[in-house]
Amino acid sequence: MSSSPNIRGGDAATAAVGFLVLMEFASGLLQGWFSPLLPAIGERFDASSAALNWVSAMYLLGTAACVPLIAKLGDLFGHKRLLVLATTSVAFGSYLVAFAPSYELLLVGRALQAPLAAFLPLEFAIVRDRNAATAGRSIGRLVGSLTLGAAVGGLLSGFLLDSVVDNVGLVLLVPAVLMTICLPVVYFLVPETTVRKEGTVDWAGAVLLTVGLLGVLGGVSNASTWGWTSALTWSAIGVGAAVLVVWVFVERRVQHPLVDLDVIGRGMRVPMLMALLFGAQLFGVQTPCALFLRAVPETNGYGMGVTASVTGLILALFALAMFVGASVSDRLARSALTVPGSLALGALLSAAAYGLMIVVPGSAPLFALWLVVAGLGGGVVVGVLPTVIVQQAPPDSVGIASGLYNTSRTAAGAVSGAVFALVMSSMVTPALTAGGKQIPSASAYHVVWAVCAALCVVTAVLARKLRSPATTTENDKPTLADGEQVHA
Repeated sequence: MSSSPNIRGGDAATAAVGFLVLMEFASGLLQGWFSPLLPAIGERFDASSAALNWVSAMYLLGTAACVPLIAKLGDLFGHKRLLVLATTSVAFGSYLVAFAPSYELLLVGRALQAPLAAFLPLEFAIVRDRNAATAGRSIGRLVGSLTLGAAVGGLLSGFLLDSVVDNVGLVLLVPAVLMTICLPVVYFLVPETTVRKEGTVDWAGAVLLTVGLLGVLGGVSNASTWGWTSALTWSAIGVGAAVLVVWVFVERRVQHPLVDLDVIGRGMRVPMLMALLFGAQLFGVQTPCALFLRAVPETNGYGMGVTASVTGLILALFALAMFVGASVSDRLARSALTVPGSLALGALLSAAAYGLMIVVPGSAPLFALWLVVAGLGGGVVVGVLPTVIVQQAPPDSVGIASGLYNTSRTAAGAVSGAVFALVMSSMVTPALTAGGKQIPSASAYHVVWAVCAALCVVTAVLARKLRSPATTTENDKPTLADGEQVHA
């Protein structure tokens, strides 16, 4: 699976990125596929709303368990090789989801789909290896393709179920077929990386990191079901946090750690913190925005009162705006704005949009415009920030650095989603109920958007503290450092 160094750069790099863009479109399609189908999945398996929470939670917990390990194995044994294995797992899991005879087996299938979240870290390492000079442009295209696929997936799955086939199993089969097509594409057409990390797999570190993340994210993501005052919730979070502390001590004492904390720390603390903060608002705000769009003014005293299909369309516009922002992100970073300036611009655009949602929510078209502005800003940030991570990381550690970036965003999104749900359930209008449930007040939405705006402003401030990535030319190749890298 190795590629020869003499085909690096130029046409080979362009072709490789093209194939990976198709992979990311399919990845985004699958990630956006499930939300519109949850009610139908609940009917098929007679699952309650609380039980349906596990459709997303199982995937989230699976990503926490596997992404850092898969990314590290890519650094050790080849990123294409691990991408093939990850695609195989996702395809198998997708078929299991489509044909699952029970709800429990469907959840197993969702866990097997979790390596989908490792696609991007592995692909970042591949495009960096093929041509470091164009890595930023390639990463922007990959992120843009992911967001475009998510928008199409959210629209297409609901349309297929409502208008084409009234069978949720057949609709769930579509991502399985797409992943099956992707498997030969990555196996035959994507080149292998040439730089390897020397050492062995730190299985103790992998187990500790997995258990720690599962504990913290499991407690946070199920807090709305178990209750924030539940001993189970805080036991899971506390045990997970304690295990993560032990993991840090272990990683600093083993010869070949899963994560070299000293290497990752050098020049990467600020971008990793930015990933946490921006990921928290990006992933946490989507459900409140959807609820605000659906809220009926005559009943709630606020909201847009639009239908589910219009809500899906508006959220798709948000995703399309992110695609546009990600697509132009590298051009902005290479302009007079520079990398820090483009990141600050994107974050401030999103902050302004959230502020306008509070001050001038207006009509549905105006609210959609604010979401588009937030999407454009968010697209710029998620297009440029991983490029900073990739360029700051040593060439033999791009996979694990990108994997930690992805995991930190996911974890932050899970935490913010749970916190925002707590805000929505705590700040209610006592006089109003819907189906026996209290309705969140308008102030609850304002608090959520204000927190998101504040997170974006802090992200913009941190952007000014970034070190500018080293300039790389088309003919530059990764530099070997301290004998730690070997070619495959």
